[in-house]
Amino acid sequence: MAKNTFGSSITVTLFGESHGAQIGAVLDGLAPGIPVDEGSIAEKLMLRRPAGAISTGRVEPDRFQIVSGVYEGRTTGTPVCIVIPNENTRSRDYSVTRFLARPGHADYTANCKYHGFEDHRGGGHFSGRITAALVAAGAVALSALEGKGILIGTHIKRCAGVADREFGDLNADIRALSESSFAVLDPEAGERMRAAIGAAAAEGDSVGGVLETAVTGLPAGVGEPWFDSLESVLSHALFSIPAVKGVEFGDGFAMSDMRGSAANDSFTVRDGKIVTRTNHNGGINGGISNGMPLIIRCAVKPTPSIYKEQDTVDFSAGTDAKLVIKGRHDPAIVHRARIVADSVCALVLCDLMAQRFGTDYLAP
Repeated sequence: MAKNTFGSSITVTLFGESHGAQIGAVLDGLAPGIPVDEGSIAEKLMLRRPAGAISTGRVEPDRFQIVSGVYEGRTTGTPVCIVIPNENTRSRDYSVTRFLARPGHADYTANCKYHGFEDHRGGGHFSGRITAALVAAGAVALSALEGKGILIGTHIKRCAGVADREFGDLNADIRALSESSFAVLDPEAGERMRAAIGAAAAEGDSVGGVLETAVTGLPAGVGEPWFDSLESVLSHALFSIPAVKGVEFGDGFAMSDMRGSAANDSFTVRDGKIVTRTNHNGGINGGISNGMPLIIRCAVKPTPSIYKEQDTVDFSAGTDAKLVIKGRHDPAIVHRARIVADSVCALVLCDLMAQRFGTDYLAP
């Protein structure tokens, strides 16, 4: 597995930098004949786009172009390459802080790894801007899975201490979320979240949150024991999303306070199908899907770019320093990251389904 490539049977490769000419993704291993709807890709990119005062002032049009692998609206079976130009950069915002390590960012670690040759502008290759390419590729994967009856949806379970309602009718909730620009199930909770984000922004600060993803329609038997368990592979990919600092499945850490009698999901037969009465384990047993919905939560840290003075170092001079960040930054990214979580889960599941059932599984 290459450093910027994920997957085994179906792979995704990311390239580009925040202030470079363009960013993009290459999807390889897709079966021929899968429909590719450019309108759907544009809609998914719109869900990631900044939304007014609760987001960054850098608004990119994301005029993507599919340059290979698709002909007459369907995959050809060869690599699908999608490029997205960067059209709204302000690199001068980063010139005066070239050697100042922004707390919470990758400036110092990138310099250690790449010996100063990295593109530092806007975070370079480490920037959340690169997730636009993930979303474009993920839109293809989401559509392919939906064609097999597998739906994926993510809501903001919690943001700035404000909680959304729990999932109810999963398929109905997922479809509603797919049309929501601010991914909550309770509109009133959404308004309180927006207000909390705005309050943090007014103070030059930021907030984090928790994303909760549900996957329905995934058959039992997907995943491997041990190192390629369904949790292992999904976690690997989800932790690649900038700002994700925790991943849990089902009741996750809360299970540590339960007794086995409460944590176990009892099996039963319903309408001729084996199911569990509860879903504390989030649809996975022994690293393998059991046919129940997958429930995944990601902890998203507060955006590290804040407008308060912070202590740091000048790693070129080797001296202590003070930092006041300029430029355009998000007071929260959790609302924009939800479609990134959907996309990453879709890309992983497409790969695992191809491994389990063959590379032509996703073909119509």
